[in-house]
Amino acid sequence: MTATTTGLATLGELRPLLAEIGDAKRVRTAGRPGSLAEQAFGRAWARLLEGEDAAPVALSETAAAVARARLAGIDAELLHTAGLSADEAQAVLRRAFDEVAGAVDGELAARLRAALPALRPAAPPPALAVALNAQPRAGATSPGKPRAVVEPPESHGDHCLTVAVYGCLLAPLVGADPVVPFLVGLAHHLHNVVLPDAGFAGEVLLGGALDRVIGTLEARELAGLPPALAGRLREVLLLRADAVAPESQAFHAADVLDRVLQVHHHARAAAFTASQALDELELVHAGPVQAFHLDVLAAAGL
Repeated sequence: MTATTTGLATLGELRPLLAEIGDAKRVRTAGRPGSLAEQAFGRAWARLLEGEDAAPVALSETAAAVARARLAGIDAELLHTAGLSADEAQAVLRRAFDEVAGAVDGELAARLRAALPALRPAAPPPALAVALNAQPRAGATSPGKPRAVVEPPESHGDHCLTVAVYGCLLAPLVGADPVVPFLVGLAHHLHNVVLPDAGFAGEVLLGGALDRVIGTLEARELAGLPPALAGRLREVLLLRADAVAPESQAFHAADVLDRVLQVHHHARAAAFTASQALDELELVHAGPVQAFHLDVLAAAGL
């Protein structure tokens, strides 16, 4: 283990939570377009464009992502609609957060728990978030080899939101400010608003033009943002160049973990069996009609 990665020694304890958070890419709700991750991606960008400070955006969206690991689409707004008071809704969110946050750094966990989002009107996602939510990721590609196509593909909004949240959660492991890797994760694929993703194989074929293509398209998107936000993003996006600064390490660790955990998801999905659902996940769960359900399945030979 190198000096730059010694802080990641406890990363294995955090990995199960990261995998659960990543599943928000694949969970949807009625009445709201996109996955839960895409919805959060659009909301985070809308808040930044409204002029909200990056710190409460990063902390509250990361806290919400942790609670979503178990609550899925049940959020403060839904709980309010269902008749719960603001305090009751917060109690539900805190219970979900506490159930899964044991591996999160204690100081950061306290900050995130205090930032769990209350009821707030949802602004429509800005155009760049809509485009990135519609832009599919290429998945695993390698120069000179056919693409390994997996369905359904994740979107760039899925990926960017997940990397942002991972970066925030990983920050204490490397001594980083959690807000900075969140911002880098959120913005690191701005060029894909326009540029379709051909993966690493496509980047190799672009050759010497790659940096110019990415730079031109990224600059185009940044130019359309409010000057203060654009300046902050230009500054933090420089951290992509290496993995030296703690914030760079948190971002790059988040990025590679999301890419590999995504592949692990597809491998698990391909190998999933009915017995796992019935035995491990207790598909026919305990309740007043469980015995009848089991009799039905036995009679049907299932």
